Amino acid sequence: MMAISTAPAAPPTRPAPTKADAEPRRRRAGRLQGSRWIAVAFAAPLVIYLLAFYAYPLIRSIDLSVHDYTVRAFVQGNAEFVGLDNYVTVLTSPLFGQALANTAVFVVASLVFQYAIGLALAVFFRNSFRLSGVLRALFLVPWLLPLIVSGSTWAWMLNSDNGVVNSVLQAFGLGQINWLTSPDTSMLAVIIANIWLGIPFNLVILYSGLQNIPAEVYEAASLDGAGPWRQFWSVTFPLLRPVSAITLLLGLVYTLKVVDIIWIMTKGGPADSTTTLAIWSYREAFGTGQPDLSPAAAVGNILIVIALIFGFVYLRTQRRQESS
Repeated sequence: MMAISTAPAAPPTRPAPTKADAEPRRRRAGRLQGSRWIAVAFAAPLVIYLLAFYAYPLIRSIDLSVHDYTVRAFVQGNAEFVGLDNYVTVLTSPLFGQALANTAVFVVASLVFQYAIGLALAVFFRNSFRLSGVLRALFLVPWLLPLIVSGSTWAWMLNSDNGVVNSVLQAFGLGQINWLTSPDTSMLAVIIANIWLGIPFNLVILYSGLQNIPAEVYEAASLDGAGPWRQFWSVTFPLLRPVSAITLLLGLVYTLKVVDIIWIMTKGGPADSTTTLAIWSYREAFGTGQPDLSPAAAVGNILIVIALIFGFVYLRTQRRQESS
């Protein structure tokens, strides 16, 4: 009787790779390597741009804020390290509370009216009619004008003695208003000018968002008996919420750093009534003739932190909405 072997069978031997098999592998590896270099080449300009215009200025701003930079120290590069002393000086300054309050009033009032008027105009232009394109183009004029032109125009219009606004008020029997020279009205004046400048941006973004809402949704709402006002609150406003959120966030970031329009009209006065954090930072660095760069950088970094906080709040809100 023959014994049955229980030894495992030897694995089949694989034929040795030949040159014909290795050639396709080398080609695939070469194509993969080439694709990686192409991706690096496409990403390189963006990375260089971010490093040159975002990372380096931010690092430089932090460096300015933790050293005591005078003009001589800035040129010679031997500024004394002072840590957080500049931040303590800024936060304990009597001007900080007023500048923070002015910033809040300026930002909130500008955003509310820019968004409300921009949304109303976007809804108005949603239904095309004759000359709607021309009117939309005219509304973009404030956005296209150089800010120095817009600021100078508003300063002339609101001039106390010969401004066109006071001339119109006097024609209706109303008294003269010192728009730019009174602490009671100067903030209102720069807010009005900034609202006028920001309406076109809100109009363009919100109008684009409205174009993405299907017309069938409005038809269904109309069949259910919803009138124009109900359609706005039940259809337009909810479906426009993501676009509204990014519009308000971008408007917030832009309005926080507004300098030009306020500086041209009031230079932060009178009596610091229009001094925002951005104006304070600019005035410390460039507006007095004696640059104080380190406190200016500290105020600017505080503005960056405020913008980042709102950005993180927006991202967190978006994630919650997506998850729900």
